[in-house]
Amino acid sequence: MRIRKVGVVGAGTMGGGIAALVASAGVPVVMLDVPGDGDRNAPARQGLERQTKAKPAAFMGPERARLVRTGNTDDDFALLAECDWIVEAIVEQPAPKQALFARLEQLLAPSTIVSSNTSGIPICVLTEGRAAHFKRRFLGTHFFSPVRYMHLLELIPTADTAPETLEAVQTFAERVLGKGIVIAKDAPGFIANRLGVKATTETFRHMAAAGLTIDEVDALQGPLIGRPKSATFRTGDIAGIDILAHAAAGLAAATGEDFALPDWVRGLIAAKRLGDKTGGGYYQKRGKEIFTFDPSTGEYRPQQKVDDPELARLAKLPLAERVRGALALPGKYGDFVRRSVLGAAHYALTVAPTLAYDPVAIDRAMEWGYGHEAGPFRLMDMIGADALRRGFRDLGLDEPPLLARADEGFYRTRGADEEYLGFDGRWHAVPPKAAGAITLAIVARRPGAILEENESARLLDLGDGVALLEFRSKMNTLGSGVLEMIERSFGRVERDGLVGLVLGNDDPRTFSAGANLAEVAGAVQGGEWKALEATVRRFQNMVRTVRHAPFPVVVAPHGLALGGATEMALHADAVQAHAELYMGLVEVGVGLLPAGGGTKELLFRFTEELAAYPEADPFEAVKRAFQLIALARTSTSALDARRAGLLRASDRISMNRDLLIADAKQRVLDLAPGYVAPPPRTIRALGKDGIGNLYYALFAFQEAGQASAHDVRIGREIAYVLCGGDGPPRLVTEQDILDLEREAFLRLLGTKETQARIAFMLATGKPLRN
Repeated sequence: MRIRKVGVVGAGTMGGGIAALVASAGVPVVMLDVPGDGDRNAPARQGLERQTKAKPAAFMGPERARLVRTGNTDDDFALLAECDWIVEAIVEQPAPKQALFARLEQLLAPSTIVSSNTSGIPICVLTEGRAAHFKRRFLGTHFFSPVRYMHLLELIPTADTAPETLEAVQTFAERVLGKGIVIAKDAPGFIANRLGVKATTETFRHMAAAGLTIDEVDALQGPLIGRPKSATFRTGDIAGIDILAHAAAGLAAATGEDFALPDWVRGLIAAKRLGDKTGGGYYQKRGKEIFTFDPSTGEYRPQQKVDDPELARLAKLPLAERVRGALALPGKYGDFVRRSVLGAAHYALTVAPTLAYDPVAIDRAMEWGYGHEAGPFRLMDMIGADALRRGFRDLGLDEPPLLARADEGFYRTRGADEEYLGFDGRWHAVPPKAAGAITLAIVARRPGAILEENESARLLDLGDGVALLEFRSKMNTLGSGVLEMIERSFGRVERDGLVGLVLGNDDPRTFSAGANLAEVAGAVQGGEWKALEATVRRFQNMVRTVRHAPFPVVVAPHGLALGGATEMALHADAVQAHAELYMGLVEVGVGLLPAGGGTKELLFRFTEELAAYPEADPFEAVKRAFQLIALARTSTSALDARRAGLLRASDRISMNRDLLIADAKQRVLDLAPGYVAPPPRTIRALGKDGIGNLYYALFAFQEAGQASAHDVRIGREIAYVLCGGDGPPRLVTEQDILDLEREAFLRLLGTKETQARIAFMLATGKPLRN
């Protein structure tokens, strides 16, 4: 059962977001909404337009919006017959959904899958009155907003859902859409929203009992306990306070539990202070200042960030130590943390078996859907069973049966493998995050899997003759320790006769932030210019090794891949990129130019692309490279990186981050048979024929007030390298341009302006314009 075209009914926030993600994956979409007055397709078309303008961007590339065909549910309903999967995302009421499914049953082929994106209506209720064949291909598919960025997709099969229906949607969503799949039971709120909304409504009560402000609650319920920086109230403003109210009311009606909101929250809703979408909710931005709502007065006051030495100390510790430290805090802060953390744990222990089939699903739902660093059961293991029991007693809570049999915890390691304690009281292997996924932490536990290692990186044996070099420095920066391990790794792969190498890691956010600026700044302060020159040459030699190694090298970038990380990717035989890729040559932000082969590689790549067109102006290649480097352009996705030229058409994209390493390994195996390293290259450099054009452009920018004098100096150095100097046009080798790169880099590094930019970046994390 293959899914080649998707229909979406409902062009609101969720329907439009689902359509944008499917189209971003390259799959055609039909998106319908109710007929409008006059222009009958206006509701669907406007829904698509909202997605093209969304911040953050809903589409991974603006051109993918052309894959979405819009229409209305009266005139264009028959278009859905062409689709293999129909996702319903209309008003959250049973009757309209049931009416839509009755119409779809009459239209669709027996193999077409239908699902509802309901966030809480029982799935079995939605198929009441439908034929058995319709029920077999029906299930719940609960996406989270914003759809592109939230990894979680809860699948909710019913007793009637055919196994092949569930398998088809899971495979497509996992592999093509890049979702983390959790199978949920058909219970109110499913998994993530049941636990998440309950935690939020309980937060209001604990906040009142402890006498805390909104600012204090967000300081205590963010990274301190493994939650996102947006914590509770900032997250609420992003999601919409009215959405919380709707979910809480639905859960209260369905479960009989207390999901009541305090009067002051209901007052915000009545006043249309719903969060970001209305210009303010719990927080309000006025110019550059942030104001916080004060429930005691009903007014906004300037935000008062919590300045507590103990919280600052805990913030630097690993999660397990942070949480245990937070639970031990004195006074009202400790009282609030204990009530909120232990209360959430007790609730999860109590209801988990009714929501999911195992604790792993509970944890992944909260990690992927709410951005928790560790799900409830992993967090409970960090706290410890005995500490939980004591905490529950102190709060007057009973000991749930799941905790009673968890003396060893809910997870344990056996050899290289991890097991979880099931709701049946037995131990089971933790399933991979996605079918075929490779987890490096598990690989590293296998005997003999670590081939080489230092404090900054390690070389792992992935099996089948493929090795992987994993950076492990802070932000995976490319300091001396990483360079040493790269050199050792290439030698080891060749010496052991392995078939190829992957450069990648399992960091959730950063492939590599590029060069270790602190090392560079230290060397400058020490006047170690010969050492700096040797380091730049060493890095250049490293990227040349990436290109000319006698075995295939595949780079697997994801998240942030900046500066030197982009240079490594540019020199690889192939790139297997995650769809969410923010890569670029950003060195000008600290007053430098790319000197690890990045300037050279863009020049050669873009010049060679023009070779097939004899009439093309070779200056276009130079200009294109200059714009990328001088503007420090960073991609907004892997598709955007391909459009910019940072990725080639032959480079591949993995939609699912969990499958990136496995996909990169397979790419090495594909390239290995009969592999021959690419030969050295030469191109014709433009010299003075091209450099004048770039110098004039820089002059115009300065005259318009868009570039400082130092910006111009950096730009002139970039132009000099890209044109192969300011002499007559000539044939140049890759080494010729590398030498120019290195010399220009060191000249800029010697200026006080560049040194000031580096110092400012290290101190603030932000670029300095000087």
